[in-house]
Amino acid sequence: MLTDLRNRLKVIRDDAVKAGMRVSDQGTVAFDTERLTQDERTAYVHDPDFQQTARTQANEWAEKLVQAVKAVTDADDGIRLALDAAVLDSDPMDGTFNGFNRSPQVSPYPSLEEAGKAANMPKDRKDIPAWWRSLDPVTRGILLKEKGDELRAAGIMDPQYQWHAADPGSGPFNVEDPTPRDVNFHALALGLATVGDITGETGASRNMLHYLRGTGETLDVDVNRMLHEDSKFRSDIEEIHIARNREEWRRTALAEFEKAGGDKPVTIPVESHQYGGTFTKDTDWYHALGSHQQTISGMVTVRPGEGGEPEVSLDYQVNVWDRCNWDKDRQTPFYGGISIKDADMGHLHTVGIAQEFDMRGSSSTFTHDLNGDASPAVNPADPGRSGGRGDVSRGDEENR
Repeated sequence: MLTDLRNRLKVIRDDAVKAGMRVSDQGTVAFDTERLTQDERTAYVHDPDFQQTARTQANEWAEKLVQAVKAVTDADDGIRLALDAAVLDSDPMDGTFNGFNRSPQVSPYPSLEEAGKAANMPKDRKDIPAWWRSLDPVTRGILLKEKGDELRAAGIMDPQYQWHAADPGSGPFNVEDPTPRDVNFHALALGLATVGDITGETGASRNMLHYLRGTGETLDVDVNRMLHEDSKFRSDIEEIHIARNREEWRRTALAEFEKAGGDKPVTIPVESHQYGGTFTKDTDWYHALGSHQQTISGMVTVRPGEGGEPEVSLDYQVNVWDRCNWDKDRQTPFYGGISIKDADMGHLHTVGIAQEFDMRGSSSTFTHDLNGDASPAVNPADPGRSGGRGDVSRGDEENR
């Protein structure tokens, strides 16, 4: 197998060269302009589209080489792990030294390459989901059984969806000098945020205070509390994200289960399409976020069940994204009948004494049985804290 993978690496390198690339001994790929005719070279120098096409092709070949090298490395690591198991002395008390393992266990992984990949989980969280998705369904099932909690904490359920703000909000930050009117308005906004905290608008208050601090840092939002407090949000998750996808996810997972022999657990990663939701009007979460983007991400696992019937389950988390920014043509109502123009709030961002920011959050893991026809139901536990003034942890921003 290792020889086949090395041969494949050589074939990819040769194909890249044939396609007009130059590949260094270190594997760096670049478009080989030296092989162009004089007319082609002149066109390349003066044509940005030609240059972009060349860069794109070079990047594609570089990615193919990276994946081929990784396959060789993973298989090599798998062989090393198998050899380590084989030379482990199974009976150190038999009077001999450096003996062999007389009864080594057969590797449960589908291949040596898979064994190597399983042992090489990335250290950077942002690389974990791609690594998880690259594994064989059987490998995922093995790893979940061995260290499921560790893997979930590492980020295997993190969504692939890359959220971006829909509009620029108030525009560039800190591009004008603040005036006394801006400073006075900042103080007024701070007072409104405090009133909101007193009246139970803790989510909106927390967001306003974060805006007025001016750090611009991404704020983590409490999705578990959202699910507990807003029935419309729960319905979105149940009907749009689970009910619409459950049959397709179930069929795909069962197909992988049969493909693997039907006698061992398999796991497939799943993620729903992003949906623009809105919280129930005139509630704290409506004032705190309003409209937002939401998905669920997780995995479907199939296990051999009693009586030959496979057991299918969905583990998922709910993900939310939004941005705290201001629309110039809108007004926002506050407690006491006060209405503030968004343009005035946004101007604090322009003069640098407040700053717009992204918000994101993911819930705890929920499980849904995919065996029967029961309607999906999200049942979050009571968070146990109101986040109001009686909450002893309310001074911590993450608990406000």
